[in-house]
Amino acid sequence: MQYSGILTKMATELLSEVQYYLVFENDFIHLNTLLNQTLNIELIGHQCISCGQEKPLYRQGFCYSCFYSSPQAGDWIFRPELSKAHLNIADRDLEYEKKVQLQPHVVYLSFTGDIKVGMTRKSQIPYRWIDQGATQAFPIIEVPNRYLAGITEVALKEIYPDKTNWRKMLADVKANIHWTEEFEKIKNYIPKEATEYLTPTALSTTEIKYPVLEYPTKINSINLDKLTTFKGVLKGIKGQYLIFEGGFVMNVRNHEGCKVKFGF
Repeated sequence: MQYSGILTKMATELLSEVQYYLVFENDFIHLNTLLNQTLNIELIGHQCISCGQEKPLYRQGFCYSCFYSSPQAGDWIFRPELSKAHLNIADRDLEYEKKVQLQPHVVYLSFTGDIKVGMTRKSQIPYRWIDQGATQAFPIIEVPNRYLAGITEVALKEIYPDKTNWRKMLADVKANIHWTEEFEKIKNYIPKEATEYLTPTALSTTEIKYPVLEYPTKINSINLDKLTTFKGVLKGIKGQYLIFEGGFVMNVRNHEGCKVKFGF
C-alpha cells in the first residue's frame, strides 16, 4: 500500500504499550501494525506547517517567514520563562498567547536514558512524555501558567539537564530511580513564586512502554533531505523515532513539513 502527505509528529495513544499513528490530510497509518515490515519512504517536496505554502523549510517545519512571524514559533515556546501573557504583554499575538500560556502547566522529572527536567501544558500529558521517549515520568508541580512553569524548570536545570540525549533514549537502558528521593533533593530549588503550588501528596510515577522489537546498538540517523529515499524493516518506535533494522533511525518530528510517499 502507498500513502502520501505532509509529515507531522506522530500521534500517540498510551495503552499497555504506546500506539503510534502517522496522520495525513485524508488518512492515517497505525504504525504498530507495520513492525517487522519493510517500509519505503520517499521525499517528494516541502510544505510549511504554518502557511501551507510549498517553500523551503527553515526550522521545526516552518518556512523562514513563518518562523519569525507565527505565534506558534515565538521565543516563549522554546523558552517558557519568557512568557508574558500573564502580564497582558504580547509577543506576537496576545490572544493566541493567552490561550496557550494561561492554562495549567506541569513541571516534571523523567527518565529518557538519564534523568531530565521538563515542563508541558497539563493537557499534553502524557503525550509530551511519549514524544521525548520517557520510560518513567514523575510530575513535581502543577502551576496555573507557562511563566511559573518556565522559571521552575530553569531553576531545576541547576541539577538536571532539560534536553534529551536521544542516543541514550534509543538504547535499552532501564530506569532504577527513587523518585521521592529526587523530589526531596529539589524542593528547595523551587522558586518562591511557585512554592504555594507544591503538592507532594499528588506525586505519582507513570510507566511507559514502547513497541520496540530490537533496539539499535550502532545508530545511523536518517535525513531525507540528504537521502531522498529510504527503505528498511521497521523494528520499533520510541519517542518520535522510527527504528529500522541495522540501527537506522528516523526522527519524524525533525521531518515535519516534508511531503513524502510512504509505502509498505
